[in-house]
Amino acid sequence: MLTYSFLSKGKFGFVQKEKPTLENDRDAIVKVTLASICSSDLHIKHGSVPKAVESITLGHEMVGIVEAVGEKVKNVKVGDRVTVNVETFCGECFFCKKGFVNNCTDKNGGWALGCRIDGGQAEYVKVPFADKGLCKIPDQVSDKQALFVGDLLATGFWATKISEITNEDTVLIIGAGPTGICTLLCAMLKNPKRIILCEKDEERIKFVNKRYPSVLTTTPDKCLDFVLANSNHGGADVVLEVAGADTTFRLAWECARPNATVTVVALYNKAQTLPLPDMYGKNLTFKTGGVDGCDCEEILSLISQGKINTLPLITHTYPLSKIDEAYRLFENKEEGVIKIAVEC
Repeated sequence: MLTYSFLSKGKFGFVQKEKPTLENDRDAIVKVTLASICSSDLHIKHGSVPKAVESITLGHEMVGIVEAVGEKVKNVKVGDRVTVNVETFCGECFFCKKGFVNNCTDKNGGWALGCRIDGGQAEYVKVPFADKGLCKIPDQVSDKQALFVGDLLATGFWATKISEITNEDTVLIIGAGPTGICTLLCAMLKNPKRIILCEKDEERIKFVNKRYPSVLTTTPDKCLDFVLANSNHGGADVVLEVAGADTTFRLAWECARPNATVTVVALYNKAQTLPLPDMYGKNLTFKTGGVDGCDCEEILSLISQGKINTLPLITHTYPLSKIDEAYRLFENKEEGVIKIAVEC
């Protein structure tokens, strides 16, 4: 079968591999209908993910049709359309039982697909712990509507969940990339007093202004003054840092009011500094880390109810055979690209 794989630092390419087979009674084989490209794939390309294994098939955002299941997989059956969780998790270790599935202690736990084990930029993918990591797509939800459930939406949903947003809060979201917009959609479900979105790209600001007119927008150079002018207590009550740029970590805590929550879900290319003397007395609570994708069924339900719609994020569609071109477009942010659906 055709796969798109990590060949070496800075180099991706096509590799023919054998179609995967069941190896464990909790495995499933999924025929991939749609995959996508994520910024984390680019982090692999540029050497920012030390755990990534050379020769591995890329891709951790995907939906498909179940082709085979192990004996212990009872939640889905052959022929079901399913979302695939970005994480694989056993459901039995200390962290899984606490709901922290990103920290599953199994050798394939956490972010493994498309990083440490073969992922979904391919015709087929084998999903370990499929009884935990696959969710059936409701009949009224299309593949494209469900494409981001297992990663982008799971990230945004988790980030807003741990931020404990209330309807009295001013919420600042830094970054209007795909994850930032999914975070915005999930923050809107909390009905905060106001949402401010900070983004440097003019086209993405226009995208947000057109589709979500109630959201206030600003740019990084004006963000601090804008937040102070549009908040009640000297800054945002909740800040979600989703950009991961060199300056956005500092911007996040600077824009937070005293005793605010700063939630960081961005993946940085290099270490960030926590300047404790500069922030002394602000008494901030920081929440950081990768997504814990425990809420995919709830997210699918919200999509089926029309409460979340990510279809506008899919600006381009390519066949798997032209994924090289899709990567070039995505990495260079050409043609107003936000997200790409890859037909496998």
